[in-house]
Amino acid sequence: MESVRVLELYSGIGGMHYALKESGVPGQVVAAVDINTTTNQIYRHNFPDTPLWNKTIEGITLDDFNKLSFDMILMSPPCQPFTRIGLQGDIQDPRTKSLLYILDLLPRLSRLPRFILLENVKGFETSSARELLVKTLTECGYTFQEIMVSPTSVGIPNSRLRYFLIAKTATETLSTQTKISEAFPHLAKGDSSELPPVLGPTHPGACRPEEDVQQGPVLYKLETATDAQRKMNQNNDLSVRQIQDFLEPQMEEENSERYLLSPKTLLRYAVLLDIVQPTCRRSVCFTKGYGRYVEGTGSVLQGCMETEMESVFTGLDQCSEEEKLERLRKLKLRYFTPREVANLMGFPQSFSFPEQISTRQQYKALGNSLNVEVVARLLRLLLS
Repeated sequence: MESVRVLELYSGIGGMHYALKESGVPGQVVAAVDINTTTNQIYRHNFPDTPLWNKTIEGITLDDFNKLSFDMILMSPPCQPFTRIGLQGDIQDPRTKSLLYILDLLPRLSRLPRFILLENVKGFETSSARELLVKTLTECGYTFQEIMVSPTSVGIPNSRLRYFLIAKTATETLSTQTKISEAFPHLAKGDSSELPPVLGPTHPGACRPEEDVQQGPVLYKLETATDAQRKMNQNNDLSVRQIQDFLEPQMEEENSERYLLSPKTLLRYAVLLDIVQPTCRRSVCFTKGYGRYVEGTGSVLQGCMETEMESVFTGLDQCSEEEKLERLRKLKLRYFTPREVANLMGFPQSFSFPEQISTRQQYKALGNSLNVEVVARLLRLLLS
């Protein structure tokens, strides 16, 4: 097929651009738009030839959009108005303004883009913003499909459940449900402990929050029997690869030391950590606070396999601080490096950070990005 002209909105570090390359769809990003100066430095470092507009989307006129003459919009609008831990301001949140502006502009474009792909967090599917999106697409004559999918559905050992919408103009025919299950074979099995996977055009569907799941008695490490069983099931799923496939090879001792958890963190948060081993087939979602905050920001890796985790945590609360620390240090718990997080998010080896970007900024930028492999499959589906 002929090359597709792509407009990449909320471009971040270029996850959508990498997904386009990975998908094999012949396409050219005619403009990338973002206002974050740090992520723009990272984007420019990796895609020096792509026009990058450092401006607000609301600052781009209808005429500016028309001049780009694009066939596809890729976008990942701010998720804060829809996250479960946020205020859930939805369309009242000022950060939704840019998406509302796009929806207002879309019907007035001189030529409708043939394809649209939108990504957002779980929670967007029940929002007023989603209702407006669906209403606008329907009025413009698009056919669309909504899907909730996690990287585990493509064999990557990382939970990052996200809402996606793929849309085509009426002149194109949208792939059927069958093709979705081909692209994401795991969805057919009702995987990722998080689904209903495919959402109907009119009913957003609601995924049950994890805290609604019936909890059993607490075992060691503040972990319930239900948690332990879920993790065991995930680690037994052979269709998902092992963590070790995504680790940096020959991690030097000196470099590894840099990522070890501090004594203060170990003493304060040990029982809250999500600890994984290289042979595990699971890890929790990495957020922008990884490396800075502990609870709910991502998994940490057990570096020493000779020590059994259960032996470290059993009776830990009865130990003195000195004993606690001595026990916990045996596990050699460390953060995943930014490169390893990028690997788990499907970024290719060619992706890199400019030298001036600190480790904390790298984690933050990755936490705000998306899984490249998941989007690449959706793009193949959209253009098949």
